[in-house]
Amino acid sequence: MNKIVPERFYKLGTQPNEMRELFEYGKKRKLEVGDDKVYDYSLGNPSSPAPAALNDSIREVLGKYSSIQLHGYTSSQGDQASRQTIADYLNKTHGFNCSGGDLYLTCGAASALAITLNAISMPGDEAIVFVPYFTEYKVFVEDAGMKLVEVPCRRTDFQIDFDALESAVNEHTKAVIINSPNNPTGAVIPEKDIIKLAKLLDDAQKKYGSAIFLIADEPYRELVYDDDITVPFVPKYYDNSIINYSFSKALSMPGERFGYIMVSPKSPYHDEVYFSVCGAGRSMGYICAPAIFQRAVPMCLGQTADISVYKTNRDILYNALVEYGYEVVHPDGAFYLFIKAMEPDAYAFCEKAKSLDLLIVPSDTFGMGGYVRIAYCVDTDMVRRSLPAFRKLAEMYGK
Repeated sequence: MNKIVPERFYKLGTQPNEMRELFEYGKKRKLEVGDDKVYDYSLGNPSSPAPAALNDSIREVLGKYSSIQLHGYTSSQGDQASRQTIADYLNKTHGFNCSGGDLYLTCGAASALAITLNAISMPGDEAIVFVPYFTEYKVFVEDAGMKLVEVPCRRTDFQIDFDALESAVNEHTKAVIINSPNNPTGAVIPEKDIIKLAKLLDDAQKKYGSAIFLIADEPYRELVYDDDITVPFVPKYYDNSIINYSFSKALSMPGERFGYIMVSPKSPYHDEVYFSVCGAGRSMGYICAPAIFQRAVPMCLGQTADISVYKTNRDILYNALVEYGYEVVHPDGAFYLFIKAMEPDAYAFCEKAKSLDLLIVPSDTFGMGGYVRIAYCVDTDMVRRSLPAFRKLAEMYGK
């Protein structure tokens, strides 16, 4: 039988999504046994309400602009005034010097990454990701026509293994994607490692005579919980850098799909890359991000949802799990715990957890086996109620 649709898209459409399926299972299970008896840690869906500033800015926008302005097209790359306001904020916050002409407004970080990879991809190019990594990186990289190269992180702290990275970089390397704070580990790349990474990539560019772009995927930038932890602003350290940002997590607005691409003005290829971003966005139909949010979000830059609840959840879970005998690397940001499964098969471990109505995600979803991810962006009361189930799961393995 002749196929009438592309095989790769058919496979993606029929391929199960572990996190979504677990989430749907949790909803059904709650109807059977009650909401308070199911402990769903499957999805990274912010539980802290959006800050009042966001809703206030939406109301102000609704009263300030005409219907045509509210719902009509903006420029394809986003309203110039909105882009400049965001650029001004970045400059003030990070001591940088970019302009609205360096930004392209997007429907969240996912479309930002898809656009960016398509904008820089040439035949034979490779993109490096650090394992474990967000599932969709593979989809975006391969859809852009690039080869995905997986570089394992250090297991002790899930930071960059520079020996492994140096071995992976070659004349075909076009991009290196970093995600800090990280999904699924919660690791934050420290400044000293960003400096080391920048030097390694600069040396590689000189060695191979070609550009290597450092893509910083940053939906969790503001989600850090300790005073001594900062997230370095990558363009200050490496010229050929591109920021992919989303307001989804910081402002608790994932359903609104709003973010941006920032091409570093320090890049010697800035104009080529920026206009290729515009062209890729046009080609893929990713133009004119939601107009209301183009006007509302720049009015509340610097605001976040109450992220203290995530710190509380992290501390309760981390301390309890360590006490119960779990092997956990302390997360500095995002809202995920990455714990070692108590048997080699993470799927089997998660099935045992599921029998206790404890819904956690196997690490195979993130490119490696033997671990599980816990998304603790949930109600704190649920965290406390779930602790006996975590203890019982450990006891199943003699802990």
